[in-house]
This record gives sequence, C-alpha cells and structure tokens, in this order.
Amino acid sequence: MTASPEPDRSPSAAIFRPALAYRAVMLALALVAIGLLFKQLVDLVLLLLITVIIALPIAAGASWLERFRIPRVLGALLTLLFGASVLALLLAFVIPEFVTQVDQFVRELPGTVHRVEHGINHTFGLKPNAIANAVQRFANRYTQHPAILLGPLSSVGLTVVGAVGGLIVVLITALYMAINPAPLIRGLVRLAPPAQRDDVVRILQRIRVAWLGWLRGIALDMLVLGGLLFIGMKIIGLQFAVGFAVFSALLTVIPNYGSVISAVPPIVYGLAHSVNQGVLVTVVYVIVNQIEGNLVLPLIMGRAVSLHPAVIAIGVLIAGALFGILGLFISVPLISLTLILIQETWVRPQERRHDPLADSGPAALKAPV
Repeated sequence: MTASPEPDRSPSAAIFRPALAYRAVMLALALVAIGLLFKQLVDLVLLLLITVIIALPIAAGASWLERFRIPRVLGALLTLLFGASVLALLLAFVIPEFVTQVDQFVRELPGTVHRVEHGINHTFGLKPNAIANAVQRFANRYTQHPAILLGPLSSVGLTVVGAVGGLIVVLITALYMAINPAPLIRGLVRLAPPAQRDDVVRILQRIRVAWLGWLRGIALDMLVLGGLLFIGMKIIGLQFAVGFAVFSALLTVIPNYGSVISAVPPIVYGLAHSVNQGVLVTVVYVIVNQIEGNLVLPLIMGRAVSLHPAVIAIGVLIAGALFGILGLFISVPLISLTLILIQETWVRPQERRHDPLADSGPAALKAPV
C-alpha cells in the first residue's frame, strides 16, 4: 500500500491559495470601483446637501404659517414663492448693472493692469503686457464659460440649460421634503438602534438649528456688507461700485478668505488710477470689514454658528478641494455638520463613559455649532 503524498505546507503554498487569490482580486476590483465612483459620489453629496439646505427655510416657513391654520402644502408653496420673488426682485435691480459693469471691467483690464504692471516690470524683468494679457485671459475664461465656477459638476458636461434643469429638480425635491419631512426623519431615526434614537433626534435638531442660523445670518450679512461697501465706494468716487459691492457680498459666504479675495480687485483698480484712491479703497474695506466682524456678525449670527477660526480655515480648504467653488459657498454647513457628528458620536460617548451621571458633555457641547 503506497502512502498518500503529504500536502505542501510550505509558506509559498499558503500564500498562493485560490481562495486568498480570489479575495485579493475582489478587493482590487472593489478599490477600483470606489475610485471610479468617488467623483460621482462627491457630486451627489453636494447636491443632497444643497437640497437639504434649501428645504430647511421652506419647512420653517411652512411650520410658521401652520400657526395661522394654513395647510402645510400651501404654506410651503407660499414660502418658496416668497423667497423666489424676493430673490428675483433683488436680481432685477442688481444683476443688469452688475453684468454691465463686470463686462466693462473685463474690457478695461489690460489698461488697468498695464498701469500697475509698468511699475513692477523693471523689478521682475517681465515682458511688457505679460501680466495684463494673462489676467484678461483668466477673466475671460470665467466670464465666457461660467459653468467652470461649478467645480466638479462641470466635469459631467453641465451647461446653462443643464444648470437650470438641475436647479428646478433641486427646488422641487426641496419642496417635497419641506411639505412632509416626517417620513424622512422617521426613516433616518429608525436606522439607528432603539437605544440611540433619541441621540439621532438630538443630532438632527442641532443640525437644523445651526444651518437655519447660518442661512439667516449670511443673508443679512450679505445685504449689510454689500450696502455699506456700495455707499463707501460711491463716497470716494470709485468706478464699478455696484460690481465690486455685489462681488464682495457674494464672497461673504466664504469665511475668512472671502473678505480678503474680494478686496483685491477694487484695491488694485484704485491703485491703477492713483495711490490716494487705492488707499481710500483700502480704508473703506478695512472699516466695513471691522463693522461686519465686530458688530454685524455677532448680532446676526449670535450663537447659531460658533466655529473656531482655525477650524473654519482648514474646513474651507477641504471643502474647496472636494467640491470646487460651490463647496466653498457651503463650507460652514459642512464644517458644522462634521463637528456635530464628531461631538455626538465620539466626544459625548467618551464623556458618558468617564462620567455615567453626566447626561451631556462639557458646556461646549450644549451650544449649537
């Protein structure tokens, strides 16, 4: 009787087992699929966040109108129509003049930059008009192709018609969410274990308070900042006052960096005409930003949105890298959402573990983010 051959138990045989090879192949395929889907997932997350942010004020308005016995469906529609009417009224007054001034400003860019360039050409040894031509090409790129401003969404072939269609879909979805949010909230809460559902409700409430506070604050801040800058630039006689004021008001949504970026074009434009005008423009921006930072924002925002400047600075960079220009505009909601989730899912359980009698963590956790 011949003995059966002994199985190969060497390390090399263990490494090349078929099951292990199949798992490695499946893991590689999964990683490739995740990499291919990541771009689309980022876009979907961005659209979902924008839809929720739009739905929140519509739902708040519908809830307020319900106090006067107005059906919620009608209240949501009235809130959406009121918001759209106010926005359309503002755009009707501002946009035509803004577009005209932006177009004129772009046409004058070569001459404006040439005057500034003339003083630095000898220092850096640049060719004449090199900076002026580069700046105009950069400006034309965005004025002639505004879809580029939409960041990652432009990579899926987004056109003006597509942007309008996407906006309509977002508004309709937000309206449906605002009309009947209860099933969505219940479904989200039921995903958690029964013992943790109260925590999920608290998290959702904190997110709602933070985002509504940010929306109210940013809307009023844009109006106040834009109005003050327009008045200040009219007083010193700076051309394109409407364009610069609207540009600065829009960039107010980008915390920390927006005020700095928006001040550069008017200051450079003022310096191109005279040193005195450049200094006056700088003084106007410094005064208005001091009023905004020390008076307007504390009164408007209150404790609804309270984030450390360093956290905001890092969060803005991450949001811009993931979502492009649109990510910068919703960076504060993204940061507040991330911090609330960290506090509620990590910090608060740690506090409970160390102090079982504490039903809430430190004082910082009680305040909205």
